[in-house]
Amino acid sequence: MSSPGMDEASSIQLCSGSEASRENRVKQGLKMDCKEAADEVDKTVAAMEKRKTSQSQPGCRDDCKDVGAGCELVKKFQLSRVMLPDDANVMGNVHGGKILKMIEEAGSIVGTRHCNTQNGDRCIAALVRVEKTEFLSPVFIGEVVHVSAEISYTSKHSLEVQVKVIAENILTGAKKLANKAALWYVPCSLQNVDKIMEVPPIEYASAEKEEEGRKRYEAQKIERMETKARVEEVMPPRPNSEEAAKERHTVGFSQSSLIHLVGPSDCTLDGFVYGGVAMKLMDEVAGIVAARHCNTNIVTASVDAINFHRKIRKGCVLTVTGRLTFVSNRSMEIEVLVDADSLVERQIEKYRAVSAFFTFISLDKENKPLNVPPLKIEGDDEQKRFEEGKSRYLQNKARRLAEKERQQ
Repeated sequence: MSSPGMDEASSIQLCSGSEASRENRVKQGLKMDCKEAADEVDKTVAAMEKRKTSQSQPGCRDDCKDVGAGCELVKKFQLSRVMLPDDANVMGNVHGGKILKMIEEAGSIVGTRHCNTQNGDRCIAALVRVEKTEFLSPVFIGEVVHVSAEISYTSKHSLEVQVKVIAENILTGAKKLANKAALWYVPCSLQNVDKIMEVPPIEYASAEKEEEGRKRYEAQKIERMETKARVEEVMPPRPNSEEAAKERHTVGFSQSSLIHLVGPSDCTLDGFVYGGVAMKLMDEVAGIVAARHCNTNIVTASVDAINFHRKIRKGCVLTVTGRLTFVSNRSMEIEVLVDADSLVERQIEKYRAVSAFFTFISLDKENKPLNVPPLKIEGDDEQKRFEEGKSRYLQNKARRLAEKERQQ
């Protein structure tokens, strides 16, 4: 601030200095604007060059933001959905089949996205196997289910997707782990459904992770082939109701079937049944079997590996049949088989499409486990299946105990 005694010359000099300063600032601002503009041009050029590079990469789609294999953009996916009354039984417990359907949807989306990051035919990820999955916590009406899927391993023609299910109570904010699962998919060309496409590789956090994935791949491949050979036998029909009513708690008494005509809403873009649709039907049949056996509220406790042996086309009639194979004090193992019969292509004979073992438990009104009535065995075949089921039960029990000790 100038003093009262400042002369005119000093004032003029100060004003001149101010004007000069303003002019310098303007020039400096122009320089800054030019520099920023130049930087933007450089960024644009770099982005165009990167885009050209990505277009030349065989493992990356044109619009992918990451160059090369293992694009993080498509390795993960999450879907969320509120559970409604239609999703649950009369006690308010959400059907296990509903959770399985959501798991498959998330896995199919992330698998299809990843497989279409490569040039060539567009394809869709088809489910071929679900590893053993346990329902760790019950899910109820009104809770929001968050399903997160991530690709964990890729072979030349298949990919493994790890899925985690979190149930959230939106009133309290409490969250719980409801389910974990591992699914295997193969990419099928939309132009030729019998053509299996190659899977773009992913990048692994370490060589150990890749080796662990390779071992899981080899193990499931062997087991899938063994299961396919074992389940080709035809399941005998359920005895008539009068005969079955005389002998409660037998295999024949609770054996159940569902008939389902495959329509467009059940199918993918290439006209084949969603894996989740088949799994939901299988869970419904297994639930009917379990309810008939113990006549109480029942819920899905776990599912052994679900193997998809052959594709199911639109227009097929599905016969989904379940029967008890083993019963412990607190659980029931139910074998579920899906047979497909085409109404359109009569030259295709009825075939076994899917197989799995479901485990159910009985609950009281407070959702606490109840004892299960023992299973009455009739014949050598039922005894053989019972012993095989008992072996699976003991193996799973030992595995759970070992895992629990490891966590402690």
